[in-house]
Amino acid sequence: LAGGKGSLGGLLSGIAQATYYGHAGITEELLRGQLYPEAAPHEFRALLAKMSGVLKSVASADMDLNQLEAFLTAQTKKQGGITADQAAVIAKFWKNHRTKIRESLINQSRWDNTLKNMNWRVDLKSQSRHVDQINTPVAIVEMELGKNGQESEFLCLEFDEAKVNQMLKKLSEIEESITALTQTT
Repeated sequence: LAGGKGSLGGLLSGIAQATYYGHAGITEELLRGQLYPEAAPHEFRALLAKMSGVLKSVASADMDLNQLEAFLTAQTKKQGGITADQAAVIAKFWKNHRTKIRESLINQSRWDNTLKNMNWRVDLKSQSRHVDQINTPVAIVEMELGKNGQESEFLCLEFDEAKVNQMLKKLSEIEESITALTQTT
């Protein structure tokens, strides 16, 4: 399938734009029209599927350069695989885009909001329904929650000493669980 100079690099870039960077306007028709205008739709669709599959394999495994070389070599030897020239273009593309694609995959895999920022201060309570609670210290915690590229939400919480201790105990349990998991892998 012949395209203009840089067509395969452009195709990989288009696949990355649509798949990893959230550019919904990049369609099969647009890519074929700009990069492979002479190609029959079914031929282009086959190339697009093959390159999307290769890029998905490389990206989901977050391949380093040695893994990439071994994978691409295997793909060139496979029946209906890729050519050595295509392998070279894919390798160059991955070297240039690995970090950005990896960051995008990590951001896409987050379920929901993340903690973007946290501010706190300690105040003395000046009013309360119970006289014995006046002049007791309270922590005021403001958390900024949000997804990348979207407007943040702010959550404001008030903790007395007992609640701060309870929160610290829970955070300590979380830290222990994370440490246990990171030490076993």
